[in-house]
Amino acid sequence: MNKIIFNLMAIAILFFTASAASFCAISGNVEKNGTGDYNQVIDSSSGKPIDEADVSLPSKGYRTKTDNQGRFSLGAKVDAPTIMSVQKDGYKPFSLTVDGNTTSKPIVVGIEKTNPHDIIIDKDMYHIGDDNYSANSANASEFRVKAIGPFYTKNFEIKNIPPSADAYLVIGSVIGIDTKMARDMGQSKVTTTYAAPPQIFFNGNMIAELNLNGDNQQIKIPKNLIKYNETNQLTIKSGKNLFQMAYIDYDDIELMNLFIETKDKSLISSDER
Repeated sequence: MNKIIFNLMAIAILFFTASAASFCAISGNVEKNGTGDYNQVIDSSSGKPIDEADVSLPSKGYRTKTDNQGRFSLGAKVDAPTIMSVQKDGYKPFSLTVDGNTTSKPIVVGIEKTNPHDIIIDKDMYHIGDDNYSANSANASEFRVKAIGPFYTKNFEIKNIPPSADAYLVIGSVIGIDTKMARDMGQSKVTTTYAAPPQIFFNGNMIAELNLNGDNQQIKIPKNLIKYNETNQLTIKSGKNLFQMAYIDYDDIELMNLFIETKDKSLISSDER
């Protein structure tokens, strides 16, 4: 049985183990034997196939839907790391950075139902930066979306998160980060320079920096920053080339699927504890 090694940061996906006929949850930098017989989207809790789910490769302009068995095909050639998105009403948006190695064999993706306290902020892909980047920049060959500028910002309301719950900002996927850490991890091939990490702001306060490209990156939102039953603001600022002094050179990144997920023991059923 062939082995597949996924160099993805902080992901949570499900693959079908053909020999055992069961599903196994995996995350982080992992090595896993076996895949399914075909690409498929399933419910991560029940294991049942999900039909009419939207599967897309935004940078390739490719979009399809799953059939009544949750099966789908990727009708686009994938060489370099590319964001694949899976979306279905009633489920949390899911994205995964795939490459030629990943797509050479069938993938089974498990997606999770939303709960009443989740907040979907944005499901579109955005390019943040100045459209000025090296061919050696992380994932540069996959950039297709025109830059919206050096930052992304979105206003949204928080009405239904219980004050007792912990809230986490989830970034489905991000590519293009050229920090020193990304370079040292082999994600970026830029050898002479590196950039400051992108910064995440919640209601004007910086809550995190992103040093690596990857999927399902979760950032805890300090409770004192959340405005309940009011408008809140999320801002993501691109990093800057730390070696360019003649002008400001923003690091170009692309990201997709932003939502807030709540975690509270009082909201979890006894069967799930």
